[in-house]
Amino acid sequence: MTARHTLSTRQLSAGYGDTSILNGIDITIPTGQITSIIGANACGKSTLLRTMSRLLTPHQGQVLLDGRSIHKMATKDLAQLLGLLPQSPIAPEGITVGDLVSRGRHPYHKLFSQWSSTDDVAITSALKATNTAELIDRDVDELSGGQRQRVWIAMALAQETDILLLDEPTTYLDVAHQIEILDLMVELNQDRGTTIILVLHDLNLAARYSDHLIAMKSGRVFDQGSPQHVMTEPTVHSVFGLNNKVISDPISKTPMVLPIGRYKQA
Repeated sequence: MTARHTLSTRQLSAGYGDTSILNGIDITIPTGQITSIIGANACGKSTLLRTMSRLLTPHQGQVLLDGRSIHKMATKDLAQLLGLLPQSPIAPEGITVGDLVSRGRHPYHKLFSQWSSTDDVAITSALKATNTAELIDRDVDELSGGQRQRVWIAMALAQETDILLLDEPTTYLDVAHQIEILDLMVELNQDRGTTIILVLHDLNLAARYSDHLIAMKSGRVFDQGSPQHVMTEPTVHSVFGLNNKVISDPISKTPMVLPIGRYKQA
């Protein structure tokens, strides 16, 4: 799959009720790359992702897909181009892995339409990509946190969108499963050309796995660009209020943030 679609925002303001969280966001997501949104708690990361996926309606401004407002697109048309894995999704009680992953094909079906071999291929491919094929008959409720997260990603992959948004996909996972999920994102990006947008809390994983970073502060974009451009000591201090030292990651050669606390300093 070759990435073809571009997601952007223009003077985007959004929030909940009368309260605005985002203020004047102007971004263009690099097509065919991995972008991570970083920032302190309550800075607007998840709100931005939810607005870009049409879960929230902007107070002002627009979210544009190939120059068209996503809020003026038919729901099924948008769902064939843009997929979302929200934070801490909840599966219906008693649903099996196979049934959950098959829900990713709903955007391609009209009322009373037949299940096709194309659907079977998409589901098989998604299960294989996430190493969950052996779980197909298991109840989702019985799975470990890492297994459950891979199954949710499989459902998103079965949707076969060019753009995939994931809100904190590594939250509550141990470090081994975090790496497993992020490795999967790289494989998806490289093998399918999928544009991937992540909200991540771990700065060093964001720098290691991303082509592009968006650093947010108080509902605005503080800085954006390559990890080398964004992940600097002044930016980390400004965005997170954290004294830090940035060095080169000995594994990936990407920026690596070392927090400086009050204790255990040389």
